[in-house]
Amino acid sequence: MRNVCFGTVLLMLICAGVGAQAAQPAQTTGADYLVPFPAHHVIGNIYFVGSKGLGIYLVSTPQGHILINAGLEDSVPMIQQSVEKLGFRFSGIKILLISHAHFDHDAGAARIKKLTGAKYMVMDSDVPVVESGGKKDFFYAHIPGMLYPATKVDRVLHDGDTVSLGDTVLTAHLTPGHTKGCTTWTMKVHEGGESYDVVIVGSPNVNEGYKLVNNGAYPQIASDYEKMFGVLRSLHCDVFLGAHGNYYDMESKYARMTAGVNPFIDPKGYQEYVNEREQAFRAELAHQQAVAR
Repeated sequence: MRNVCFGTVLLMLICAGVGAQAAQPAQTTGADYLVPFPAHHVIGNIYFVGSKGLGIYLVSTPQGHILINAGLEDSVPMIQQSVEKLGFRFSGIKILLISHAHFDHDAGAARIKKLTGAKYMVMDSDVPVVESGGKKDFFYAHIPGMLYPATKVDRVLHDGDTVSLGDTVLTAHLTPGHTKGCTTWTMKVHEGGESYDVVIVGSPNVNEGYKLVNNGAYPQIASDYEKMFGVLRSLHCDVFLGAHGNYYDMESKYARMTAGVNPFIDPKGYQEYVNEREQAFRAELAHQQAVAR
C-alpha cells in the first residue's frame, strides 16, 4: 500500500483524551514513524535520513545542506544520527523545507532550527499553520495531539519559487488540497554522466474525515485537489520520492539497490501512483457529492 499519509495519530489522540470517533484522521496509526531505517544515498546529492514511515531527505552541497521535512519532535535525534552516519555535519544544514504543515512533517522544525540555525522556508498558505503550531489548520486545529511548537518562518515561498544553495536549485510547486500550502519539490541531479528529474511529492491523499463538499473552513478544497493532480501530471519525473516512503515503495526499492542498478529511477511508478491517488480522490468526491444531494 502506498496511500498512507499520517501517523502516530491514534495513540497520541487517545493519550490526549480525544474520543475514538475523532481519533481517525489517518489510514494508519503511524507506529513506524519513529522506527529507524538505514540512512542511504538515493541519487546524485540526495540522501534519505528519515524513518521507516517518514520521508526526510538531505540534499548536500559544498556550501552546506538542505533538509526536506522535519519529522516529529522526537524524530530530530534520529535525523541527526542519520545525517552524521552518512558523513555530514548536522550543523551544516543551512535550509529547512517541508512538504506540508502537518505535525509528522514539521513538528521537529523548531528544534532543528535551534540546533542548526537553518533558515526555515515554507509555502505561503501553510505559513499561518506552521507559525501557530497547527492551531490554524483547517481540519486538525482543535485536536491537541496534532499541535506542536510554533516556529517562525524565515522565508515565505510562493508557487514556482526556487530555493538555491551552492549549485543546487529546488523548485517549489504548490500542490494544495491535503493542506492549503502542500508543496511538491522538484530538482535535477546528475549521476553517472546522466541528468535526472527528481519529484518529491507533498501529499495527494484525502485524509479520513476531510470534507470535499460544503467545507466552510476550506471552501475550495475539491478544486485545489484538482489543481494538485494537474500539477503532478505535468511534472516530468525520473526519480520518484515523497513525504512518506510508502508513496514510492521505499523499503522494497532500498532492498533492491545494487551496483549499477538504481530502483529509485521509476518514472512508471510515479505515473501509476498519481493515477491511483487521483482515482481514489474522485471516488471519495463522488461519494460525498451523492450524500450531500
